[in-house]
Amino acid sequence: MRAGAFVAAGLLAALAFAASAGAARPAGIFHSLSTSTNWSGYATSGTSFTDVKGTWVQPAVTCSAGVPGYSAFWVGLGGFAGGTGGLEQIGTESDCQSGFPVYAAWYELLPAASAPISMTVSPGDTISAEVTVNGPVAVLSLTDVTTGATFTTQASPSAIDVSSAEWIAEAPSQCGRTGCVPLPLANFGTAQFSGSSTTSNAHVGTISDAAWSANGIQLSGTFGSAVPSPLSTDGSSFTVAFEGATNATAAPHRRRPGFRRRGR
Repeated sequence: MRAGAFVAAGLLAALAFAASAGAARPAGIFHSLSTSTNWSGYATSGTSFTDVKGTWVQPAVTCSAGVPGYSAFWVGLGGFAGGTGGLEQIGTESDCQSGFPVYAAWYELLPAASAPISMTVSPGDTISAEVTVNGPVAVLSLTDVTTGATFTTQASPSAIDVSSAEWIAEAPSQCGRTGCVPLPLANFGTAQFSGSSTTSNAHVGTISDAAWSANGIQLSGTFGSAVPSPLSTDGSSFTVAFEGATNATAAPHRRRPGFRRRGR
C-alpha cells in the first residue's frame, strides 16, 4: 500500500517550504507562518528535540463517487528546516477510495518506506502518538484511546533528524523512481489536535514555549489547501481546517503517503 521509492534529494528543493510573507494570517498566536505544498499544522525549530507528543480526533472524510482523496495526520521529529534528510513520524490517515472512506494507521522512518500498523481506526476515535529519539534509536508509539488498542516499535534508521518537532495534517503523494506526485487532498473537515508537547535538553514545553520557535504552516498546493487555527492560550491545541481540493481526478488512485521529507 505504501511501497515505493522516496523523493530524490534533488527534488526536495522544488518541494520545500516557502516563507510566505503575504499569506493570510488568522488572528492569534503565530510566531511565523509558512506555506507548504502538502503540510498544514505546526512545527517547532531552533534547537534539538528528543520527544514529541500529540493527540488528535480521527477526522471523518466526505467522499464522492469516482473522486479519490487522501489525508494523513501525524506527529514527528525532523524534516522541517533541512536537517539530515531523516524524519521520524507516526500517525493515521482518512482517505477516499472508490467513493468510500478508508481509515488506517502507519509509521515511517525516512529514508525507509512507510509501514502499515495493524490497528482498526474509526472516525471520531481519539488518537494519541509519541516519537522519542535517544541517540541512534527511535521509539514510536500510537494509541487509540477510544478502543484501547496500542502499538509501539523501535528502530535505528540510517538517518536521524531531531532539528524540529511537528504536528501535521498532510496531503500525501504517490512516489516512484522518478519522483513524487501530489495527490488530491480528501475533505477531512476539521482535524483537532491537543496535548501537543515536545522536549529539548530535558525541558518539556508546548508548541509556543519560549525555548524554541513555533511555526504555523498553511497548506496551499496544486491538489488541495488547509489552514491551521491560532494556538490555544497554553500553546498545546489547535485545529486544521480543510479548505478545498482541485484536480482530483488527475492523480493516481494508488499512493504511498510517505514522501514527507522536507527542507526549507
